[in-house]
Amino acid sequence: MKEILVEEIISAVEKLCIDANYDLGSDIMTGFQKALKDESSPLGIEVLERLIENAEIAHEERVPMCQDTGMAVLFVEIGQDLHVVGGGLTEAINEGVRRGYDLGYLRKSVVKDPFERVNTGDNTPAVIHYDIVPGDSLHMVVAPKGFGSENMGGLKMCKPSEGLEGAMQFVVDTVDRAGGNPCPPIIVGVGVGGTMEKATLLAKKSLLREVGSHNPEERLAKIEEELLDRVNRLGIGPQGFGGVTTALAVNLEVYPTHIAGMPVAVNIGCHATRHKEITLQGRAIV
Repeated sequence: MKEILVEEIISAVEKLCIDANYDLGSDIMTGFQKALKDESSPLGIEVLERLIENAEIAHEERVPMCQDTGMAVLFVEIGQDLHVVGGGLTEAINEGVRRGYDLGYLRKSVVKDPFERVNTGDNTPAVIHYDIVPGDSLHMVVAPKGFGSENMGGLKMCKPSEGLEGAMQFVVDTVDRAGGNPCPPIIVGVGVGGTMEKATLLAKKSLLREVGSHNPEERLAKIEEELLDRVNRLGIGPQGFGGVTTALAVNLEVYPTHIAGMPVAVNIGCHATRHKEITLQGRAIV
């Protein structure tokens, strides 16, 4: 058994919130550069150049890359042999979000009640997904999620008879309906299987994959490639101004499901699909 102090967790989350909003991932920047070579629309090329410039300014001047600094979403893997000391883990994570959004001058976008719409003033509570794993370390991913893209996702409880083509068509239709609203070029996260909530979680988590990576199962990787081609043939283009770069990637994850169903979820990440991660090691109890 090892232990970790809540203050260490708070400090780590604080930094991750700031870094995720200031520093766009190198994989997305590489995706932009590749898209510049492939894009046929002059306006699309200009938009991609502006997005690259925007990300560089955010990194150099230590400012948010987008005015919507998102609702803090965290994926947390905690080792079953790790003990959190000095307070609760959820409380520590929310305190880290609170401090990060304050210190980093990040927009606070969370309302306490979905109907009364009163701002909490500190961007908490975060949305936290926990997974208990073997070991004695704590792995955390902070993924601020803006709602220009979040609002464009969708879920369909497909009939098994709709098959692969039915699932793929739902993905393409969802992106088509979204148009330029999610600030393309986008990352398209797709989750298929499980139950209603499992499919949506798979789709959200798939956005964390590196742009340019593929599902390790060859059959699924080919589906990703076909979906990316079909999405980019929609002609939505960078920021919705037309072109062949509507998406940088389609990431597909699947899970076993019931004989009577085939849940299909789509979660869209904007051109600034932000996430940063850290692994904290526990200390031996003396």
